[in-house]
Amino acid sequence: MTDIPRILGSRYEIGDLIGRGGMAQVHLGYDTRLSRTVAIKILRTDLAADPLFLARFRREAQSAAALNHPSIVAVYDTGESPVTTATGHEISLPYIVMEYVKGRTVASLLTTGEPVPIAEAVQVVTGVLSALEYSHHEGIIHRDIKPGNVMLTPDGKVKVMDFGIARAIADSAATMTQTNSVVGTAQYLSPEQARGEVVDARSDLYSTGCLLYELLTGKPPFTGDSAVAVAYQHVSEAPKPASEMFPDIPDTIDRVVMKSLAKNRDERYQSAAEFRSDLLSAARGEGVNAPAVTAAMKTVPMPVNPPTPATQATTALPRTATSAPVISPTQTGVQPTVGSGGTNNSRRNRQMMWIAGVLLAMAAIIGLYALFSGDSPDPKPTNSASADSTDKVTVPKLTGMTEKQVRKALEDEGLVFVKGSDQASDTVKAGQFVTSSPSPGSTVSKGQKVTVHFSSGNSEITVPDVTGVSLDQAKRKLDKAGLKVGRVTNSSGNSATSGTVVSTSPEAGESVEEGSAVDIKVSGGSDSDVPNVSNLSAEDAQKKLENAGYKVNVTYVPVYSEAEDGKVIGKKVDGAGNVTLQVGKYTTNIQQPTESPTRNNPTTPVPTESPTHNNPTTAPPTEVPTPAPTPTG
Repeated sequence: MTDIPRILGSRYEIGDLIGRGGMAQVHLGYDTRLSRTVAIKILRTDLAADPLFLARFRREAQSAAALNHPSIVAVYDTGESPVTTATGHEISLPYIVMEYVKGRTVASLLTTGEPVPIAEAVQVVTGVLSALEYSHHEGIIHRDIKPGNVMLTPDGKVKVMDFGIARAIADSAATMTQTNSVVGTAQYLSPEQARGEVVDARSDLYSTGCLLYELLTGKPPFTGDSAVAVAYQHVSEAPKPASEMFPDIPDTIDRVVMKSLAKNRDERYQSAAEFRSDLLSAARGEGVNAPAVTAAMKTVPMPVNPPTPATQATTALPRTATSAPVISPTQTGVQPTVGSGGTNNSRRNRQMMWIAGVLLAMAAIIGLYALFSGDSPDPKPTNSASADSTDKVTVPKLTGMTEKQVRKALEDEGLVFVKGSDQASDTVKAGQFVTSSPSPGSTVSKGQKVTVHFSSGNSEITVPDVTGVSLDQAKRKLDKAGLKVGRVTNSSGNSATSGTVVSTSPEAGESVEEGSAVDIKVSGGSDSDVPNVSNLSAEDAQKKLENAGYKVNVTYVPVYSEAEDGKVIGKKVDGAGNVTLQVGKYTTNIQQPTESPTRNNPTTPVPTESPTHNNPTTAPPTEVPTPAPTPTG
């Protein structure tokens, strides 16, 4: 076997093997030019001479390099390095230099067969849908979403990788079959992928639904002894609702899962943004735009053969493997009756396979006729009855339109415009179309309502400026902006008015995610900021301070003058703007000290000479220290 060079492109040092796939190996690498750790994906040397794998590997590099999103593993560079095989032939070994992501794959979470918590499952799938929303907007379909291609970083971020079989959406001739074998992973294939039809963005959403199902239940929706058996189930059988295995799964989550796994792609979510919005609503316990689970389970299985001759001509699934399921009784969910006539059953099976073979031959002839007569394949066959009906219209394309433009476009087609809730989007400008139900391209009756969702812009929010206002005002302002108050601390040594906001973290003007916490520092102020309430009664002083916005506490200290009884003789202000009033309480219980006062006993009233007991109203001499606690006045 050919050895991999230790240096690629005179720049990248090859390190330990950290991953291995069907057509490539991933090594830890080091970029000597930029001094950073990278991951280097290298095509297996035994496949480097195969044009098919070379084209697929190069397509991965082109697809991933065109995508720049925080939830997609970034591609930094690509190239080919000449190597010499064991037989002496020189070949070009292609490689892709990627972002090195520390973490583990979602597949490692599911190795035990146990489900993950619902909140964690929603978080993972939301990250995948965010990446798909971006890639679909850029015209790239992933076509192989599965747990092994989704990574989780230590800080909880989701990274989608391996665009090895990705295709451009515009490449309408690209099917999921090559050389009579299905490309992809059987447990996560969409029905149209299993039938070898032309795929679109909704095929990725079906695979994501399979991922969500496995996260919630611990196993994929369909399993079997072979890839063909699993592919057959994707085409013709409805999955068991996740809530039947785990009753703690909410009905709304169950409905979202079943809608994403609909056999007919027109009945699934039509965009990643729509899927993500419904999933987040379900996680919050809100309503979702998905049918009840019982209705989703009654979905009529799609036929194994493509419905149009042109599409049949491009199908490349092994006919011997799929001919029997075409008319198998299990396709309708009805199990055949078990009887004693084994010979009759065998004869009946041979007859069914013979009929299926005839039907397939006729389909092939029709497909070849359509191919050579110049008819172009239609990736989305239309119902002839609907097309001929004058009461049917097609929902127009609405991408890039504003609300006014969408309303006009729908009304021109005889449809009724209904505005839905706005959805945050990192890729669609605020105010422009995001998704609709029914989706663009759907055939509907005239007069039908079309609910349209527009972008509210980036999901990040700018922190508002709340400095100089009270804490209550700052809370209201942050709440209105979609943020919440985090830690509140006191700040001393500043000239700001007591009780007002001095600063925030993150600072005003920074962008944060919706619902983030903002820490606040509040000025403690100084006594000079507090209204003067000296010599007022406790009741009057408290009222005056509360009207000024302060919280007031009252403590009583002993005084020896009836004139100070019940009057404010001092105040203290803490860092949060709370005021403690010191109110005098007249007393005559003054003890004669036996020795001079010391600093070690500040709580003992220590006059230098005893006041006259025969005249209790006489104030103590000025040299008599005021009994503790000493008012600050």
